[in-house]
Amino acid sequence: MIDVTEIKGKAMVFGDGMNTDIIIPSQYLEDSDPRVYSKYVMAAVRPTTFDEVQEWGDTIFVGGNDFGSGSSREQAPDAIKYAGVKAVVAESFASIFFRNCINVGLPLLEAPGIKSMVGEGDEIIVNLETGLIQNLSNGKEMTAKPIEDFLLNKLKKGGLIPELQEYVKANNLDQ
Repeated sequence: MIDVTEIKGKAMVFGDGMNTDIIIPSQYLEDSDPRVYSKYVMAAVRPTTFDEVQEWGDTIFVGGNDFGSGSSREQAPDAIKYAGVKAVVAESFASIFFRNCINVGLPLLEAPGIKSMVGEGDEIIVNLETGLIQNLSNGKEMTAKPIEDFLLNKLKKGGLIPELQEYVKANNLDQ
């Protein structure tokens, strides 16, 4: 189970238009293992992203408008998740990216105005159930629209596949 009530980490801030080709450029997708290609997450705009996430520990990506736009590249949320990022909070998301994050179990929250209250390296807490975002570094708070319950339940279970596995097992469909 993923705790969606208190996701705490340091903010790594990105701009508008971080599309899936920026999140994980196609030249790094020769290997299908997300533990391999996650090392190149955001390399197009910040080549040291993976190393910084490893150094910082708990990291939350904070983005601008249209985060995850572009192709429906499913590897983009996996690259973020397998790099060790705890959640993504952005002004707005491309809808297919948003749903792909839910499906792979990467917590995210759409929060218009987030970039005006969070700076690089700020310590933040994100609550997906209530939409509350607290900046522990500057004392600011905001409330975004919480994620719908049925999507939140998928996140709590770790994504679509773990949810389906639980359903199959609970209903004795695996025989």
